[in-house]
Amino acid sequence: MAVRRGTSAAGGFLADFRDFIMRGNVIDLAVAVILGAAFNQIIQSLVEDIITPALLQPALDAAGVDQLSELSANGIRYGLFLAAVINFLVVAFVIFLLIRAFERAKRQFVREEEVVEEVDPVLESQERLTGAMDRLTAAIERRTP
Repeated sequence: MAVRRGTSAAGGFLADFRDFIMRGNVIDLAVAVILGAAFNQIIQSLVEDIITPALLQPALDAAGVDQLSELSANGIRYGLFLAAVINFLVVAFVIFLLIRAFERAKRQFVREEEVVEEVDPVLESQERLTGAMDRLTAAIERRTP
């Protein structure tokens, strides 16, 4: 990258950095990362505080432990691994449900737009009839001397 004439190297660098930061895609990416982090907190809370305890409490009661992380055999703490696997599966399932609901709503919105864009059959037939009448009138006018 060439240094601009009349400016110092630091000034050119700062101008290039400013141009980079002000691009729309960098701002969009920053917003997406921030929203993704906030969304992650919502999903984690849903999974860890609501869904996982509701699913696991009967199994934990049967095993006689309060926390899944307490499960171990011969020093191998397999409860932590199970918690991570279950957490992953529940998060994936919740995201799947959210995306599925979003896609369904999107398809419904597209269908509603298509219904609005459809032409009224009565209006369409009137336009065809008017066009036919215009062609007939033009043909008759051409034949009369």
